[in-house]
Amino acid sequence: MDALAGLLDGPRARGAFMIRACFEPPWAVRIEDRAPLTVMLMVRGEAWITPDTGEPLRLGPGDLAIARGPDPYTCGDSPETAPQAVILPGAECSYPDGRPLNGSMDLGVRTWGDRLDGSAVMLIGTYLWQGEVSGRLLDALPPLLALTADVWDCPLTPYLMTEIVRDEPGQEVVLDRLLDLLVIAALRTWFSRPEAAAPAWYRALGDPVVGRVLRLVQDDPAHPWTVASLAAKAGVSRAALARRFTELVGEPPMTYLTGWRLALAADALRDTPDTLEAIARRVGYGSAFALSSAFKRVYGVSPQDHREHRERGA
Repeated sequence: MDALAGLLDGPRARGAFMIRACFEPPWAVRIEDRAPLTVMLMVRGEAWITPDTGEPLRLGPGDLAIARGPDPYTCGDSPETAPQAVILPGAECSYPDGRPLNGSMDLGVRTWGDRLDGSAVMLIGTYLWQGEVSGRLLDALPPLLALTADVWDCPLTPYLMTEIVRDEPGQEVVLDRLLDLLVIAALRTWFSRPEAAAPAWYRALGDPVVGRVLRLVQDDPAHPWTVASLAAKAGVSRAALARRFTELVGEPPMTYLTGWRLALAADALRDTPDTLEAIARRVGYGSAFALSSAFKRVYGVSPQDHREHRERGA
């Protein structure tokens, strides 16, 4: 597992909210959906993304922005334009006074706005809920980031423009995978930028000792790893590994391993019908009881409660 694969193992869209937004100035939309991750790709015209705290961000043709929830923001033709609509959790829409929009801004299949031929066109993809593994990714991102067309070129844009308005069998799955590809392409570019400020464990993957240990843990979490066995694989002493790992990653090796195993378990509880016993053995716990105890200690809820909560959310 390479560094980026380890970081991106988690954001897999499932029934993501994807639309083509078409507007003619003046226009503005208030985003209060608390979504964990939203991608905005400007196809035509320009838009301003204005967070409640921080500086407004301008997008031109070909530019892309990623907003990390749950903080709200406003997207419009100008930071001064008052919102015409509010996007709420669950992709619900209302007027600013709370009245439901009732589809009054629908312009066709996955197309929304005030004019189909509007001078501003933006493709928007939203992950509606967060998987626990992707929490490491979200922690690595600023609340709002942008990639301008001069630093990245997205070959997916024409395909997305075509697919987002199609209404074919299995189309939701196609769009989910395209959104994943768009995010991976964007973040691969972002993390190569000096301003990205990648997390400590991501940077540590480049270290010859700690990077090897991180890959061993990520690739085979079910193995009964100890500090001694990891140190032997890395060719250093236990003390040297513990010191270097903690210095570069910010936590001891076994603490990191526990967090990784529990994150994988949380994802499996969300994504699969597997029994707790099967999940426990897959992520390195000897029994369902051992996993349940560790899970509740870290997450504050039992694995069963976590699964039921995810099912209700889905």
